[in-house]
Amino acid sequence: MAPKVLISDKLSDAAVQIFRDRGIDVDFQPDLGKDKDKLLEVIGQYDGLAIRSATKATEKIIAAADNLKVIGRAGIGTDNIDKDAASKKGIIVMNTPFGNMVTTAEHAIAMMFAVARQIPEASASTHAGKWEKSKFMGVELTGKTLGVIGAGNIGGIVCDRARGLKMKVIAYDPYLSEEHATEMGVEKVELDDLLTRADFITLHVPFTDATKNILSREALEKTKKGVRIINCARGGLVDEEALADLLKSGHVAGAAFDVFAEEPATENPLFNLPNVVCTPHLGAATTEAQENVALQVAEQMADYLLTGAVQNALNSPSVTAEEAKIMGPWIKLADHLGHFIGQMTDEPIKAINILYDGEASEMNLAALTSATVAGIMTVANPDVNVVSAPIIAKERGVQISTTKQDQSGAFEGYIKVTVVTDKRERSIGGTVFSDGKPRFIQIKGINIDAEIGRHMIYTTNEDKPGIIGALGATMGAHGVNIANFTLGRSAAKGEAIALLYVDEPVPAAALQELRDTELFQQVKPLTFNVD
Repeated sequence: MAPKVLISDKLSDAAVQIFRDRGIDVDFQPDLGKDKDKLLEVIGQYDGLAIRSATKATEKIIAAADNLKVIGRAGIGTDNIDKDAASKKGIIVMNTPFGNMVTTAEHAIAMMFAVARQIPEASASTHAGKWEKSKFMGVELTGKTLGVIGAGNIGGIVCDRARGLKMKVIAYDPYLSEEHATEMGVEKVELDDLLTRADFITLHVPFTDATKNILSREALEKTKKGVRIINCARGGLVDEEALADLLKSGHVAGAAFDVFAEEPATENPLFNLPNVVCTPHLGAATTEAQENVALQVAEQMADYLLTGAVQNALNSPSVTAEEAKIMGPWIKLADHLGHFIGQMTDEPIKAINILYDGEASEMNLAALTSATVAGIMTVANPDVNVVSAPIIAKERGVQISTTKQDQSGAFEGYIKVTVVTDKRERSIGGTVFSDGKPRFIQIKGINIDAEIGRHMIYTTNEDKPGIIGALGATMGAHGVNIANFTLGRSAAKGEAIALLYVDEPVPAAALQELRDTELFQQVKPLTFNVD
C-alpha cells in the first residue's frame, strides 16, 4: 500500500505533484491545520504530515497519530511541533533549513541598509508631504565593521555579502575554525571583542539555552557607542527592554528587528522608538524561498517514506539516499546485534559500548548507533524505533559510547556491541559479507560464522561429546528443521556455544527437553526481523 501524506497548510501545487509523481497518496487540505479538532480526528490515517507554521503538531495531535512516521516542516522553525512527543513516539521531525538561507540573509542586509539610512522613517515623512532632507542623516556601510554572531549557513552568506559591500567583517562563533574563517575572509573574535569593535551587529544563531539573551543588558552596555543592532534570526536573543533603554539614551544608534521574544508581536519595548525598523518575521518571505522549502520538504518526506533516507531531521541521524543503499545491510546488522543482546539480557542495562572497525568505522555512525540501541530496546518495548530509542535510553540513564578503529582482523569491517549491567558484560560482533547478508562472527569472545534467521536457538555448554547429537535428535523428534548449525568454542574442552537457525519456532517442550539433558548451561530461543 502506498504511503499516505496529509498536507494541512498551504504548499505549492508543484510540491503536491512531487508526492504524486513519487507514488505517494497525498491529501491536500491547506486549511485543515487551522482546525485542530478536525486534524485530531483524521491524523491517525496518515504516514506523513507536511506543514508550514499554521498547523500545530501538539502532544495531543501526536498521541492520536497512530500511523505517523514523519512530520515535515516547509521552513526552518519548528516551534509549532512538539518534538519531544514526536521523538518518544518514533516520529521523525524534519525541516528545510537551506531553502530560505539566501532570502533570510538578504533580509538582514536589507534591514542593515534600512537602519543605516533611516529609510522607513524617511519614507513615511515624505509620504506625509514633508521634505525633511536634513533630518535623516545616515551612515555609509563601506569601511564599517560588521560583527556577525553566528557564522553558519545564513551568517556565512551575510559575511560574504558584507565583504562585497567593502565592510570589515568580524565573527563570533565557537564552532568556526581559524582555517574556515580565513577561507571566508573574516576575522574570528571572542564575543567581548566583537561587542567593543563592531559598528553593526547582526545575529544568526538558533535560540538555545546558550544563546538566550546573548545580547543581554551587560553585553549591550559593552558595545561601541553608536552601534546598530540587527536581528533576523530568532526572538529572545536580545534583551529587548535593555536595548530599548540604550536606544533612548543614545548609546545604540538604531536597531532593525524581524523577530521578537513574543510573536505575534502586537506590543514590544522597541515599537515606536526612533530609528528602529520592525518587520513581521519576513526573513523567509519571498516567493522563491517559499517555493524552495515546499519542494524540499516534499522531496525529503518522499525519500524517507519510500527509501528510508533521512535529511535535515531534528531528532534522528541524517542518512542520504545513497547512504541508505550502501548502509542498509549494516543497519540491519546493527539491529540484529542489538536484538541478540536485548534478548539475552534480563537485568537493567547500565551502558552500551559499540566498537566500529574498518569499513564500518567510515560509515554514518550515528545511524548505526541508533539502530543498535533500537535493536536492544525493542525487546522490552516493541514500539521503540531508531528515533525514540536513544531518547528512552537516556531517560533510563543508559550510557552510550562509540569507538572507531582501523581494520584490525580478517574482515574488512565489523561491529562489536558490549552491554554492561551490574552483574556482567555481554558482547557480540558481526559483519556484512560480500553477498550483503549480515553474519554473527563472535559471541562472548568466541569466534563463529553464523547466518541469521528469523527463528534461532542459542546454547552454551562445556565442550564435550554429545552436544550436536542432542540438539539434532531433539529438533528431529519435535519436527523442527535445522537450516543452519554453527558451533564455536574458546578452547578444547573449554566453553562452547551453538547457534541453530531453524525454519519454525521451537516448541517449549523441545527447549525443556534440551535443558533436562543437563548438557547445556543455557538454552535460549531467539527471534530476529529478517524481512
